[in-house]
Amino acid sequence: MPSLISPQWHDKATGFFSSSGVKLREAKESAGTFVGEVTKDTKSNVVEVAGRVGSMVKTRWALLQQPSTRHAVQDRLISAAATTSVFLRKGLSGTKDTVAVGKSKVEEVAKKTAQKSKTILTDIERWQKGVASTDVFGVPVEVTVQRQDCSKPIPQILVNCADYLVVSGLNALYLFKYDGDKKVIHQLISLYNQDSNASVPEGTNPVDVAALAKCYLACLPEPLTTFELYNEIKGARTSIYSMRNILKRLPSVNYMTLEFVTALLLRVSQKSLLNKMDARNLAMEIAPIIMWQKDQRPEFYSQYLNHMSKSPSKRSLDPPPGSDSNFDMLADDGEAIVASSPIPLDDDTPVDFGAIEVVQLLIEHHNAIFTDANETVWR
Repeated sequence: MPSLISPQWHDKATGFFSSSGVKLREAKESAGTFVGEVTKDTKSNVVEVAGRVGSMVKTRWALLQQPSTRHAVQDRLISAAATTSVFLRKGLSGTKDTVAVGKSKVEEVAKKTAQKSKTILTDIERWQKGVASTDVFGVPVEVTVQRQDCSKPIPQILVNCADYLVVSGLNALYLFKYDGDKKVIHQLISLYNQDSNASVPEGTNPVDVAALAKCYLACLPEPLTTFELYNEIKGARTSIYSMRNILKRLPSVNYMTLEFVTALLLRVSQKSLLNKMDARNLAMEIAPIIMWQKDQRPEFYSQYLNHMSKSPSKRSLDPPPGSDSNFDMLADDGEAIVASSPIPLDDDTPVDFGAIEVVQLLIEHHNAIFTDANETVWR
């Protein structure tokens, strides 16, 4: 069959493929030459770099082998080791000191905790048993009188406080107005709970003795005027005759103790030019603790005994120079205690002005009201 391709195109195709083959061979040869040159240059560069590295290592090694360099390196190593040793010794020493201080603090806290636990357990035991047989604080007044070996139907703690004040304390400024030294009061409470006939230690501040007497009266389960006669006594505050007859209905111990306390307050008021405590001022301080209703118990003193915190009232009181009006019930034994601070009239309850007028009447007209009572005589 005759060819469809013209001789002209056949010659062109043959020439194209022939020239392409030549060009491919030339490209192959050029590529081989280029790769060979690159490989040669790479080998040359590697050899050169290796030579430089080797030269550097030899130089450094030779430098280290020199005596001066070796000694310098040794000195640096020794210095570093010494410095590290010093830091370690300081660290160990500091750790030992810290451990010692921590151990001391732990022992101190453990000692205080043990002492407080002992006190708490003692209080729990006392309350479980009711009240200890020797206690006078928190015990009904008639029970205290029955226990004591005394012919006078008055708690001996009040007798001792009154004797001390009459002999050496009536001139004390603001007597019965300030609470005294907290630590001293606690010591005196412990003393009388162990021995109800104990004498007031010589040299005790009269303010502390007066505060102790107030504390005793406030801790009675029932006030001296009794709950039963509260309203009748309050209603008779404008009549000496009515007051005299109503008070005769009090239990004998309550009547005699009330006569004794108001007689002492009369003696204090007679020195008001010196102690700044007249009948009205005394009545404001004493009324809330000898005449109160069931729902208005003077919790201030029971909290005082239990080391609980209570802030003083905001009544206007002029503290003596150098005193502080704040009273911290939770202060530790090592903390500063305020020796004289105001005793609040109440614990955020309304002021019982009727009770104040009753006590003021009993002080100012004591002899006319207690005509049948034995005359109070202090030694």
